[in-house]
Amino acid sequence: MQRRFVSIWFRQLLADWQLIRRPELKDVPFVFAAPDHGRMIITAVSPIASNFGVETGMRAADAKAICPGLEVLDDKPGRPKNLLKGLGEWCVRYSPIVAIDEFGMDGLMLDVSGCTHLWGGERGYLKEIVSRLKSKGYTVRLAIADTPGSAWAVSHYGRVTPLIPTGGQVDALLDLVPDALRLRETVLGKLRKLGFYQIKSFIGMPRSVLRRRFGEDFLLRLAQAIGTENEVLVPLQVPVAFSERLACLEPIKTRNGIETAIHKLLEILCNRLQAEGKGLRTGVLTCYRIDGKVVQVNIGTSGATHHISHLFKLFQLKIDQIRPALGIELFVLDAPKVDVVAVPQEEMWTSTPGLDDKSVIRLLDRVAGKVGFQVIHRYMPATRYWPERSVQRTVSVTEKAVTTWRVTQPRPTELLKTPVPIEVMAIIPDHPPKFFIYKGMRHIVTKADGPERIEREWWLDQGEHRDYYQVEDEQGGRYWLFRSGHYGGEQKYKWFIHGFFA
Repeated sequence: MQRRFVSIWFRQLLADWQLIRRPELKDVPFVFAAPDHGRMIITAVSPIASNFGVETGMRAADAKAICPGLEVLDDKPGRPKNLLKGLGEWCVRYSPIVAIDEFGMDGLMLDVSGCTHLWGGERGYLKEIVSRLKSKGYTVRLAIADTPGSAWAVSHYGRVTPLIPTGGQVDALLDLVPDALRLRETVLGKLRKLGFYQIKSFIGMPRSVLRRRFGEDFLLRLAQAIGTENEVLVPLQVPVAFSERLACLEPIKTRNGIETAIHKLLEILCNRLQAEGKGLRTGVLTCYRIDGKVVQVNIGTSGATHHISHLFKLFQLKIDQIRPALGIELFVLDAPKVDVVAVPQEEMWTSTPGLDDKSVIRLLDRVAGKVGFQVIHRYMPATRYWPERSVQRTVSVTEKAVTTWRVTQPRPTELLKTPVPIEVMAIIPDHPPKFFIYKGMRHIVTKADGPERIEREWWLDQGEHRDYYQVEDEQGGRYWLFRSGHYGGEQKYKWFIHGFFA
C-alpha cells in the first residue's frame, strides 16, 4: 500500500484561537508578545494587524507605532504546542497517526495511508478536514503527498493543487523556494547568496557538492522531501496493533445504531484476533461526536477471548454511558491488551471443570461489567514463608499456580495485612501466653496449640524467626499469635497478633 501524508498548516493559530475565545476582537488589531532580553517581541499577529505591516519578530513598541489601537496580549511558553496537541487529538478521527509539526510549531502531520477512502477519496478527505476546521474558526492550508516533507512544502509554499499525485512529489517541489525544505536560516542564507531561489536550481547537483557547501542536514531534508529517505512521525497517540474504525454516512443517535456499529466492529476485530490465535483482554470503544466531543467506554475480560457475542454483551452493559448528543460520526474499537488464546484439551470424563469452564469465565466478565473488576479477586499460593507473603493476586482466571496451598497446618480465616504488636504474659521458654492485651482488652487464654516455627526469608531481609500459637480465650474467640525470636539474655520479647479463626 502506497503511504500518503497530509500536512495541515494553521496559518494564524494563536490569532484564530483568540478570536474563538473572544469574538469581540474581530475588528481589533492585536498581537501576542513575549519578553526577550528585556524587550517584548511579537510572536503571533492577527489578520488586521498584519495588514498594517506588523510581523512576527518585531518589537511590540515598533508595532504600536505603525498600527494605531494595537492590543498587545501576553504569550505563554508552550501555548502553540498545547493548542496543536488538542487539535491533533481531535484529528485522530481522520487518522490513527497524528503528529505535531515540530519544525514550525504551527501545524499537524497525518499519516493517512488507507484512510481516505472512508471519505470518498483524497479530494473529499481534504475537503472534509478543511470545512470542519473552518467551521471551528481556524484558517488552514492542507496538502497531501507521498512524503511528509513534500506535503509540508506544498501546504506552506505551494501555488498549485494541494493534492499531489502518487510519485509526483519531485515535480511539485521544483518551483518552490528553498524555505519549503524546512532548512535552518544559516543554510537558507547561503542558498540565497549563491542565487538559488528555487529548488530546481540545485536539486540536480551532485550530492558531494551539496554536502560540502550546505552540510548533511541539508541533504537529509531534501531526501525526505523527495522520498529517498524515510521520515518517522512521532504520533500523539501510539497506534494499537488491533484497532478497527467505522465511519458513519449519517450521525448515529440511537441505541440500536450504536449496537449495530459495535457488533460490526467486533466481527472484524475478532476475525483478525482469531486468525492470529489471540484474544481480547481489554477493549476500548471511542465515539467521536459531530460536536467535537469524544466519548469512551472500556471493557475487560478475565481470560483472552475472541467470542463476538460474549464481547458484545459486555459492551451492551456500557451503552447507557454513551451520550450521542447530536450524533456520532466515527467509532474506533481498540484492543490495547491481548493474550494468546489457549485451546483447551477436550476431556470426556471431566465433570468439574471449574475455572476452565468458559461459561464461568463469561459469567465473571458480565458480573465485572456491572460492578467493576476491582471488586472481583482471585488468589493463588506463592512460594514464600511469611504468611502475609504466601498469597498473591492473579491477573487472569486462566493463570496457573506454581505451588500448592499449604494444608498441613491450620490457617486463620482472617489474616491481618500487617501483624499488630500485643502485650503478653507467658511462661518461658516455649509455653503459649497465659493472657494477652489487644486494643486495650485483656484476653485470658484457656486453650492453646503450638508452637509452629516459621523461619524468616533470609534472602529478602534480616531478623528473627516466628513461633506461632493458636489460642482460645474465655469468650470462645480464637486467635493466631506469634513470638518473634528466641527468649534469652536481656532481649525484649515481642509478641504479635496476626489473624482470627472462625
